[in-house]
Amino acid sequence: MTYATIKFDVQDGVAKITLNRPDKLNAFSDEMHEELRAIMPVLKGDDVRAILITGEGRAFGAGADLSPDALGGDGGFDAGETLEKNYNPLIVFIRTIDKPVIAAVNGIAAGASMSLALACDIVLAAESATFLQAFCHIGLVPDAGSTFFLPRLVGSGKAMGLAMMGDKIPAAEAEKMGLIWKTYPDEELMPAAEALASRMAVGPTKGYGLIKQAMNASLDNDLQAQLDLERDYQQVAGRTEDFVEGVSAFLGKRKASFKGR
Repeated sequence: MTYATIKFDVQDGVAKITLNRPDKLNAFSDEMHEELRAIMPVLKGDDVRAILITGEGRAFGAGADLSPDALGGDGGFDAGETLEKNYNPLIVFIRTIDKPVIAAVNGIAAGASMSLALACDIVLAAESATFLQAFCHIGLVPDAGSTFFLPRLVGSGKAMGLAMMGDKIPAAEAEKMGLIWKTYPDEELMPAAEALASRMAVGPTKGYGLIKQAMNASLDNDLQAQLDLERDYQQVAGRTEDFVEGVSAFLGKRKASFKGR
């Protein structure tokens, strides 16, 4: 199937999504949201074991499309309704799908596009990439999860500065403050991201899904609740085929062959 605003394919367990409006710096449009929703059932399928998101051209994404055509031009634009319909379901999907989601930030990630990147489990960035909480420059509140992710990633002080000043943050600084996982020279970003996605696609993906759920829950649980959750998830993980294979490979001093079961 072909798409107008994204590129999408699945190979060897890796689903690669490329935001594809390079003339608009991959800004979100209603059509892009529709196409992202359309591929969600595929992403949930057994053929997909890892997901990689990047942008076409010189940007990861410029946030929402703020052109008059995109906003309607008649004064009827409702930002809250747009979030409820488009952005919030996308962020929840990324955070809750029981598969690793990797962002390869190839250029500027601004506004909701920065939120999209931060929603992913592991964020890699090109050295030339920048991150920008652009909302304050147009009188808006950070959305699509940014007010949730930022304090948890970098602390309340840094989060408030990022949100209220809206300065561009170079990738190296983003890595240093713990906003993202790692930076790469521009030409090495996609090979590194694709290698990581491939590595995770042949890993113990059931375990990855449980790790993801446990980490998300830890943001709100107290210690005892988290210990109970670890106990329960470990019980589930200990009954998987991947656990049996992992132990067998360890004892046999060979590479494990995980099946995601």
